[in-house]
Amino acid sequence: MNNNSDPEYERYADLDFSAAKPVNQVPPLAKFQAQAGRKSRITLRVDNTTLAVFKARAEMSGGNYQTLINDALRQFAQGQTLADVVRETIRQEMRATQP
Repeated sequence: MNNNSDPEYERYADLDFSAAKPVNQVPPLAKFQAQAGRKSRITLRVDNTTLAVFKARAEMSGGNYQTLINDALRQFAQGQTLADVVRETIRQEMRATQP
């Protein structure tokens, strides 16, 4: 018995995907994916300590460590520093507690 938690597992469990190709090897799909402007799959090497921090934060918040890394990279690309994020968070919290 398979204990897979995905509710769709049984629906597709018997399909044979052994000849399936990655999206980037099917030109129409690769073009569609590029036009959709969504996320891109990359390989990134990260220090074990850094990865452990993101995984721990994700576990504490109930989120996903990859999303946290993406958010951190987005903030850096937008020129936000940790100090900027902390300042804005404090301002938001102060506004929320004022009558």
